[in-house]
This record gives sequence, C-alpha cells and structure tokens, in this order.
Amino acid sequence: MLGRFFKKPADDMDGRVPPGQTLTARFPVLTYGPVPRYALEDVTVRIFGLAEEQTFRWSDLQAMEQTTLTYDIHCVTHWSKLDTTWTGVSVPELMRHVQLKPGATHVMVHSVGGYTTNLSLDDFVRDLNLLAYRFGETPDTVAPLETEHGGPMRLVVPHLYFWKSAKWINGLEFISADAPGFWERNGYHMRGDPFKDERYGDGL
Repeated sequence: MLGRFFKKPADDMDGRVPPGQTLTARFPVLTYGPVPRYALEDVTVRIFGLAEEQTFRWSDLQAMEQTTLTYDIHCVTHWSKLDTTWTGVSVPELMRHVQLKPGATHVMVHSVGGYTTNLSLDDFVRDLNLLAYRFGETPDTVAPLETEHGGPMRLVVPHLYFWKSAKWINGLEFISADAPGFWERNGYHMRGDPFKDERYGDGL
C-alpha cells in the first residue's frame, strides 16, 4: 500500500515535509460519521460566543474578497499532499466583518453534524487560512470542492494537521480559554503542529 499510493520522501524536501509523513498524489477521504449533503443556498456560518452574533450566508461570503492560494497539507494519519490549490474567503477577510468582544482568545469551530475543533486566535487569523469552496490538484484544475472533502465549504488551516481544517463549517464560537473539540477530547493534541509532531497528548 505504501509503494502504490504513498511515497516516503528521501529527506524533508527543504523543510516542506514534517517528520513521520509520507507523500501522496491522492487526496484520502477521512471523515468521522456520515457525510452531510446540502445545497449552496443552505451554507451558513454562525458567529457567536465572545463576538457580536450574526450569520453569514453563502451570498454574504461570495460578496467578500476571494482568494486563491497554493500550499501543502498534512494529515495526522501520516500523509502529506504538496502544492494543493484552494479558493475561498481568507479568515482575515472574514474577520473584518466580525466584532469580537473583550476576552476572546480562542475559537471553537463547528461543523454540520456536530464536529468541533479548537484553535487559538493566533492560529486562526492567519493570511493562509481560508473558508474554501474550490480545490484543485493544480491551479488549472480548481473546481467546486467535492462533498467528501468538505464541500460546499470547509476551513483550511495549512500550518496545522488537517483535522483542524474542519469540513462543512457552519459556526465559529469565540471563547475566553482553550477547550478541546471532538478529536482533542479523544486523545489528539490540542494544537497539532505537524512540524513538531504534535499528534497526540493533551497539549495543555
């Protein structure tokens, strides 16, 4: 299986490949629970917690500045996929429309179906992070994001393991302290930096 679909790099490719990772040209589908299916007009992102409550709909997100970025992604299950291209709304662009309240230090990301994952604000508000709805193996093949990969829209946080890039995002809850999401409650690291090999443990 390793030889057919995954390739162990000879080195870290100038710092691009984290420790313990293999390279794949495929895009493995890893999902806990059933895959939700819903239309673009049903996409919403609710803002709540330590922020002025509001809900962004698909039309609201499409009216914001759109960004296309190419970068590497890394899964906690030991695969890395290089040079993936995504289009969506950058998190900094989204946050220009969000009014935080005093004391917000972290965000709990919510998804359709009940999945959650936690991020510090420092990790969340980065230029490379996207609410992405298009994906391509190359910039020339970008197309609407397939449902199994989080379509119509997912979060992409490329500097952390990919379980932090929640599929089917529908809510951002701003909170005053770090708290575990679904996989963090089940043994995964609270932060998940692939270059520090932060796969498991409480991380607190």
